[in-house]
Amino acid sequence: MRKQIVVLVAGLIFSIHASFVAETQAAGTDFKDVQSNHWAKKAIETAVDKGYFKGYADGTFKPNATVTRAEFAALLARVSKGEVSVNSTASFTDLAGHWSEAEVKRAISFGFIQPSDYPNGFKPNTPITRFEIAKWMASGLAVADSGYKQALEDTKTTVIPVKEYFNPGIPESKSSYIAVAMGTKLLSGYPDGSFGMDNNATRAETATILLSFKSVRAQQADHFLGLQELRQVGTERTNLETISPFTTGNTSFNDVVDKTYTFKNNAGTLKLHNYIVVDTEDFKDINSIYAPLFVDETDYIERIDKPGNYRVFMQMTIYPKASEFDLGDYMNGAMSPLLGSGRVGNENPKKYGYLTLPNFEAKKFFETHNTVDGITLWVKSNITPNLKWDEFKTDDKSYVITKKK
Repeated sequence: MRKQIVVLVAGLIFSIHASFVAETQAAGTDFKDVQSNHWAKKAIETAVDKGYFKGYADGTFKPNATVTRAEFAALLARVSKGEVSVNSTASFTDLAGHWSEAEVKRAISFGFIQPSDYPNGFKPNTPITRFEIAKWMASGLAVADSGYKQALEDTKTTVIPVKEYFNPGIPESKSSYIAVAMGTKLLSGYPDGSFGMDNNATRAETATILLSFKSVRAQQADHFLGLQELRQVGTERTNLETISPFTTGNTSFNDVVDKTYTFKNNAGTLKLHNYIVVDTEDFKDINSIYAPLFVDETDYIERIDKPGNYRVFMQMTIYPKASEFDLGDYMNGAMSPLLGSGRVGNENPKKYGYLTLPNFEAKKFFETHNTVDGITLWVKSNITPNLKWDEFKTDDKSYVITKKK
């Protein structure tokens, strides 16, 4: 009789869904389908030992199987201990009698799930996407800690170091959740440079994410350098003070971004959008979350910059006016000391889908890419330890300076 009661309770909590009711492997037992060199082996075993996941009765874990919304909600509810953060009676009609109903309600109460995101029902058996995971976790962090709540506000318009930022673009309604997830290393991009917003998470990925979430939740938002960079770029259009020993003093890039600067040779104009700094003293030890956007293995093979050197990558839009606008028109026209004239010379522009200054056939490049909206691209420059100060001044006399702190 006791055995029947235990089975009944397990059924009420986990339903008959295989991944939640299968017999659990004993702590430390290897799963047949998780080899010793599997990238998530340690995370899987830890997550199972902590009771977040269960293995299957046949001795497998199925690391590549997808995770549903219901499952991830239940997992977050289990990881989150203590009193609920939000008083909520919200529920979904399509969860009535579903095994995850109580856990989803608990996840809502912790602020992970916003019922308004699912006006047509929760659809619990739908595989969860990476964007949903990012949003749920960032939302839960924001409810529990005001620092993360502010981080969501600060990063709405930040530059996110994934190819989707450049094409097709990430709307403000989604960008901050991805920024918080990446800035805290809860999620990262794929080797091809994409974030994979619509990709479904696997059980192996989810095991790793859960353990990371537990660690992040115990830290304040200011603890994460990557998130600090994303926040400063989102609010000030630069990560200068966060990542380097340089500063804008009592000036601000906010005063000059998106304002017109006319070339000294009158060949065109430009508008500066973002000014991003990367520490390149040692190409094999770069902390900036933006490094992967601009630096690859061709930059750091046996190559070390002089001590105190930083690379700068400026996003700007050029509006050519001269007939057959050429690279020389830019070089000789953008004479403000702060503006650079280098190109991102590796494969990253192609990988992430952004433009940089051309290396050859410049006239054809500018003619091909020029539209009524100009040509938006990234230009490279440097800041050196002996910098006294550099200035960028727009046509309306607004200006910003960079100098040593």
